[in-house]
Amino acid sequence: MVHMNAGPEVLWSGGRWTEGPVYFPAGRYVIWSDIPNDRILRWDEMNGAVATFEQPCRNQNGHTLDRQGRLIACEHRGRCVSRYEFGGSRTVLADRFDGKRLNSPNDVVVKSDGSVWFTDPSYGIDSDYEGDASPMEQDGRHVYRIDPDGTLTRVVEDMKQPNGLAFSPDEAVLYVADTGRTHFPDCSPDIRRYRLSPDGKSLRDGETFVTCDAGLFDGFRVDTGGNLWCSAADGVHCFASDGTLLGKVLLDEVVSNLCFGGPKRNRLFITATTSLRSIYVNARGAG
Repeated sequence: MVHMNAGPEVLWSGGRWTEGPVYFPAGRYVIWSDIPNDRILRWDEMNGAVATFEQPCRNQNGHTLDRQGRLIACEHRGRCVSRYEFGGSRTVLADRFDGKRLNSPNDVVVKSDGSVWFTDPSYGIDSDYEGDASPMEQDGRHVYRIDPDGTLTRVVEDMKQPNGLAFSPDEAVLYVADTGRTHFPDCSPDIRRYRLSPDGKSLRDGETFVTCDAGLFDGFRVDTGGNLWCSAADGVHCFASDGTLLGKVLLDEVVSNLCFGGPKRNRLFITATTSLRSIYVNARGAG
């Protein structure tokens, strides 16, 4: 899982709650969110330099790249999913469902057909710390799909606070973390597994995949072997596709999210409370 002579590195520290790392292979850099400080930061793999990518940034949280290499962002304060165009302009992809404002989109993934799938818990409207305290307009916290033509569809309705999400390498399964214990004490800290229907757009009934034994699962990614690399309170937990725990990368801060990067996609970039960290692993990121 992890090479014997490879240990975690602290690449940067000084945040309040870091989140949403994504690696840009064309530029060999990572960007990530520092949500309470309302900024996106950028770390250059070539020289280790860190700079502010955007501030204010509407309290962005999770990020990913689409199939054209454009940045897709989940905005707490914007209460939307947006896209950065090549010329630098911003396009809002979704901000309302059934005429009502979304809660605060949290994490996002792009499927091979170009559809954008995202979670919409309430963290960005619960207080002014990570967004703007606002009343919820939706009837709960759900998971959505944006089709390439802009159609927005709700795809998961049985979760308390859907958070991180990722597809299996063959896109036959969508995994979604539920961090509902922050609001509902009886909510199990699970990652749920939903199988895609033959149309590739809808999901069948979900089931518990794994349960966290250290805090909550937040963001996570999948490698080419189908293993899940998951954030947790004590570091990163790695699970096989059958749910077997393969190992942990233990850290001294709560981990919020992670992504694969580097020229070989075998470097794990980790956002851990106040810091950005990395470790080389014996795996390559899928997608």
